[in-house]
Amino acid sequence: MTDASAALEPGRQIVTLDELTEDQAAAVLALVEDAARSDGTTAVSEQGRLQLRGGPREGIRHFLLTEGGRLAGYAQLEDTDPVEAPAAELVVHPALRGRGHGRALGSALLAASGKRIRMWAHGGKSAARHLAQVLGLTLFRELRQLRRPLVGLDLAEPALPAGVTVRTFVPGDDDAAWLAANAVAFAHHPEQGALTQRDLDDRKAQPWFDPKGFFLAEREGELVGFHWTKVHAAEQLGEVYVLGVLPTAQGGGLGKALTTIGLRHLAMAGLPTAMLYVDADNPAALAVYEGLGFTTHEVDLMYRTES
Repeated sequence: MTDASAALEPGRQIVTLDELTEDQAAAVLALVEDAARSDGTTAVSEQGRLQLRGGPREGIRHFLLTEGGRLAGYAQLEDTDPVEAPAAELVVHPALRGRGHGRALGSALLAASGKRIRMWAHGGKSAARHLAQVLGLTLFRELRQLRRPLVGLDLAEPALPAGVTVRTFVPGDDDAAWLAANAVAFAHHPEQGALTQRDLDDRKAQPWFDPKGFFLAEREGELVGFHWTKVHAAEQLGEVYVLGVLPTAQGGGLGKALTTIGLRHLAMAGLPTAMLYVDADNPAALAVYEGLGFTTHEVDLMYRTES
């Protein structure tokens, strides 16, 4: 644990921790939820929220900013990628904004990362964009959230490539094979491609996890693609959560077929809307999704230090 309170405003303190207590994690989650209700989008990703609990995790640091003893802000730094700069997220309680807390957290993140950082601005809010500029960060990635209605879904029968069959995921039995396939399918993707058994176990333990919505495509017993769907019950949203096709099976329409299978599953569950995330610089994936009726709903922006 380190104390980063030096040179801060009176009454403001930032403490850096390698792990949070259950009470601290609960307080951070409450702050994140309060901010999400105010902003209409969450400032801390699913992965970041999962990393609040479960003890220390290699490369993860938590920054708790208090004002007069009250939790006013939170930031997380993830330094797990062997090539890319550490990634960060931060949030300030809506009732305590405009007091320099965001800048203080951002400065603490820059100091902790050696001024080499990538920082998310989820939802692309103007305040987050301004903070990135104040911290001297440059925009370099745009992640789009796409949505489409599921009511009256009318998609052509999925056409699987020759020799490919689809079944659902079996927890425990399929873990290792899926993790290996995921690493290959997302070798270019620093977050998704690095998922571990612990990361998978975290998600399997969540109330939303349903193996009946986790589809695996096989050819001659080998996993060649997958579509993991997710249901956001409170928001009545179905998500194309993870969709991957291994390089050896690309170009044959498997991605489109798996997307259709997952969308039909979500529609049968009675969900009115589907969503997904895709990088703006992935024109092939964008073309597939737009061809299936998806349009841009909002964007997440990532900024980084010049290096």
